[in-house]
Amino acid sequence: MLPNTTTSELHALFERQKRAFAANGCPTLAERLERLRALRAACKTVRAGIADALAQDFGSHDPSIGLLWELGGVLGRIRYTSERLERWMKPVERECDPSFGDASCAVWHQPKGVVGNMAPWNFPADISLGPLVDILAAGNRALVKPSESAPCCADLVRRAIAEHFDPAVASVVTGEADLARAFAEVPWDHLIYTGNPAVARQVMAAAAKNLTPVTLELGGKCPTIVAPDRVNKDTVADILALKAIKSGQVCINTDYVLAPHDALEDMVAIMAQTWAEMFPTFVANPAATGIVNERHYQRLLGYVAEARERGARVIELGEEAPSRERRKFPLTLIVDPADDLQVMQEEIFGPILPIKPYRTLDDAIAYVNGKPRPLALYVYTDDASVATDVLTRTISGGACVNSIAAHAAIPSLPFGGIGNSGMGCHHGYEGFQTFSHARAVFRRGSVNTWELLRPPYGELLASVAAMVVDQE
Repeated sequence: MLPNTTTSELHALFERQKRAFAANGCPTLAERLERLRALRAACKTVRAGIADALAQDFGSHDPSIGLLWELGGVLGRIRYTSERLERWMKPVERECDPSFGDASCAVWHQPKGVVGNMAPWNFPADISLGPLVDILAAGNRALVKPSESAPCCADLVRRAIAEHFDPAVASVVTGEADLARAFAEVPWDHLIYTGNPAVARQVMAAAAKNLTPVTLELGGKCPTIVAPDRVNKDTVADILALKAIKSGQVCINTDYVLAPHDALEDMVAIMAQTWAEMFPTFVANPAATGIVNERHYQRLLGYVAEARERGARVIELGEEAPSRERRKFPLTLIVDPADDLQVMQEEIFGPILPIKPYRTLDDAIAYVNGKPRPLALYVYTDDASVATDVLTRTISGGACVNSIAAHAAIPSLPFGGIGNSGMGCHHGYEGFQTFSHARAVFRRGSVNTWELLRPPYGELLASVAAMVVDQE
């Protein structure tokens, strides 16, 4: 049973961290590096139990995928950030207008204070721990609320953070939806939420009452545009490999494929053959991840049922039947679905893959641009000019050319959405900036130009004002 943090305990932890920040509001480089080392140690503690926790929460989950996707990225970002943090912390000199004489200008990146992190169930360790890299590197303190939908992983993360951190620096609270609502209403100095747009609206509304700045990492319908020259097994293998990870329960997964109309059947045939080679059996395979709970399992079955009822072509790869007991069903293609189907309106987050044909690349780009901006966009082509054209004429949180999701694994690249897929970002230097306040600092030199502004105002001020305004 997952321990339930009470609302009063939540507020007590928050106030404890606020007091600690007031006493030490700008940790030294050494203190921040020590906190990152503690986070690395917490990851090692999580490593010992993550395979079992994922298997319990999802029904089944491949242990190697669990280690790589839940902890590999976090540890990589700790290494990357630790090596560069000293440079990031230094004031950044800026140009100062000559009219201010020998004055100097700089930007200081200072900690914001106490940061809240609301993590989702699909990557219960990675997104509970990952944002802490940027939060702690920026000198903040943090409280984490993992999702109650993955209770075993949430408790594992809670115990690991408690083992390696003073609660005044970092702590984890656990509980149901009522605690999540209370968490969003805390007057954080910054709040990051990862999840879906519907809940994000509620989180943002709660944060607005306190004027809390928010970072929203959402999902959306991420497209993969396949150009005619890349309808081949290599392309398909990439698409299906990521779709297999966590049974498609990944926010930057391909939500639908845009394939050339004339090669649509080739694409379907290659997918069927490639999937059979990857998974001779999927539903009964312990390496295949289960759907997180019954509600999501039924939601996904509902998408497929509606598509069938509306006459869409539905292909269950591998000729396997869904298993309610295992909460699994094989990858299911929906070929040329109507745009008003739920599967084309909602983020799928499961082993369903719509394939939409397009006549021209312009049509494919127009289709993407006619929908809310996605968290990620992928384009497959060996023509660099075509790839550049797609990237130039579309907008998404991130993008890859001839690859899928790789951008999220690069520690130097920011990760974040835009519009319906989120706002703000974390990872790398941009993550350090997100959780820092960029403080403008001006130092007067030997010349005090502000003497001109001291009343009584005279002819000199009038001349200077005219010169400033009238200069070309």
